Amino acid sequence: MRDEELSAALLRWYDANARVMPWRVGPEARRSGQRPDPYGVWLSEVMLQQTTVAAVRDYFRRFTERWPTVGDLAAAEDGQVMAEWAGLGYYARARNLLKCARAVVSDHGGRFPETAAALRALPGVGPYTAAAIAAIAFDEPATVVDGNVERVVARLFAVETPLPAAKPELTAHAAALTPRTRPGDHAQAMMDLGATICTPRNPACGICPLVTACRARAAGIAARLPAKAPKPVKPTRRGTAFVGLRGDGAALLERRPDRGLLGGMLGWPGGEWSEAPLDPAPPAPGNWRRVGEVRHTFTHFHLVLEVQAARLAPDAAAGTGTFVPRDSFSPADLPTVMRKAHDIARGALEGDGADG
Repeated sequence: MRDEELSAALLRWYDANARVMPWRVGPEARRSGQRPDPYGVWLSEVMLQQTTVAAVRDYFRRFTERWPTVGDLAAAEDGQVMAEWAGLGYYARARNLLKCARAVVSDHGGRFPETAAALRALPGVGPYTAAAIAAIAFDEPATVVDGNVERVVARLFAVETPLPAAKPELTAHAAALTPRTRPGDHAQAMMDLGATICTPRNPACGICPLVTACRARAAGIAARLPAKAPKPVKPTRRGTAFVGLRGDGAALLERRPDRGLLGGMLGWPGGEWSEAPLDPAPPAPGNWRRVGEVRHTFTHFHLVLEVQAARLAPDAAAGTGTFVPRDSFSPADLPTVMRKAHDIARGALEGDGADG
């Protein structure tokens, strides 16, 4: 099949099998004239980075109910947005979300730019996100390449060069497939094909609309593509989380610096995380004791946090961080690793009296 024939076959399949998502305008609705909201497209694409569709659905609904427009989000308090983001991970995305929303309002009158080149000038918008917004929201024939698209293209053209070295070749193939008509639907069709049929393991080649043209299928190598270079071994860092609750229910928390992991998020005091063992000083006077440890994996390293807990006196003063009143604190607002520490400490603290 020629590239245009492949694209046409894919769009026919998409018209009948498009996934239903809260941020998506399906093919039938688009044919009737409904257009995607660029704000919703942008928000969903940022949320979907390094995260599954299943995990994002509820977050997207809550965000758009609380902040229906990019102007509403731009006017939100940083802490509110970070708390609503808690649990999605990769917290730099939430910081960039606010920066981008404010740039759209201040520099573009609350309207997203309509080309991939202009979108890339926005804070936190990289090549993939810019292309996705431009194609899906504005029908620019931009080349959209995520992990699903890489997998589909690697198999379709039997590209055996390991990733990431194969990216330029895969992008070139994806660009050749991108049609000038319905490029947004084409981009979403490629993503859907990779997510539902051309899956990482056990691809369902028998029902794939492109099976007759798939070179990897013909060669019997589809299941092992795309090839990937070996990943470097992740180091392990260690640290401490001091979970302190005062007698009146206030929690001793600190907001992490804006830059770096969990930037701008509330968490338990504990100092730096390092590959060398550290012994940080407690953030407030109290009968601190070790109650367990938390293991969590970030993109570039594993983390082991020793959890220390104490029930603090009602008049305890914080040497590090600040006491957040009971009615202003919810463990659900914490990032996942800090919520794990809270869960471990909670049982140990139940029934404790105040420490002097």
